Amino acid sequence: MSNIAKYVFNHTMIRVKDPKPSLKFYQDVLGMKLITSSVNESANFTLYFLAYVDKVPETKEEQMKLAFSIPGVLELTHNHGTESDSKFEGYASGNKEPGRGFGHICVAVDNIEKACERFEQLDVNFIKKLKDGKMHNIAFITDPDGYWIEIITNPIYGKAPI
Repeated sequence: MSNIAKYVFNHTMIRVKDPKPSLKFYQDVLGMKLITSSVNESANFTLYFLAYVDKVPETKEEQMKLAFSIPGVLELTHNHGTESDSKFEGYASGNKEPGRGFGHICVAVDNIEKACERFEQLDVNFIKKLKDGKMHNIAFITDPDGYWIEIITNPIYGKAPI
């Protein structure tokens, strides 16, 4: 019998039109590290696994083991050819029709004010800035494909957002 106490929410997968701006965003803007990638030539796609880790193992075997054993991994799936297809309009982000359903991922930061200032300096697109609306303790930004990312303060460093 499986021990459900040992289950871990490992990763979320989103499809991206072009891996270059997406990888740049998640690595350079949000500070994630690329753990590993895997090309499937027969099915014509590449998978990229990113997470907040201190160190990425050197061997492919250890990279894959890490990617599938820790919580909080983001899997970007790139179907080859979408980046150069002028008729391809992108994937549904889940926050507008058609395709409403998926909402967002969330990144907890040490200082939300400083993080949002940095995002503004980097010309990141905001859906909701800190001072917008009634909730002044969360922000929403988007990645290059329009997926929403909620930004909150990690409760270790400040008040919980809810």
